[in-house]
Amino acid sequence: MQVNREKKTVSKFPLRLMPSVRKVAEEFSQREGVSLNQFINVAVAEKLAHLQHEQWLARRSNPTAARISRALEILDRPTHVAPAPEDELPEGYRSIRETEDYKRAARKK
Repeated sequence: MQVNREKKTVSKFPLRLMPSVRKVAEEFSQREGVSLNQFINVAVAEKLAHLQHEQWLARRSNPTAARISRALEILDRPTHVAPAPEDELPEGYRSIRETEDYKRAARKK
């Protein structure tokens, strides 16, 4: 049986780091137990994910009072299933809807 294996091309990119930055990166990569190359790849990937998330946040529409209200209605629906012990609310917990600020804002609508 023949297996089609595609090779991924990994380009080489000469990277110049300031000596102080390289030293710290090497220390952290050793602590993580990975090569400096792998550490830098992960660091760049994390930064790109952060930047992409910021772009997504900038493009999405702002929440409206109607959308927030609808979301809260969905969350308030009874499930008829008791929460797991680790999911129960702590003693003295107050919902934001119980606060005076929330009630004042709701009356203004």
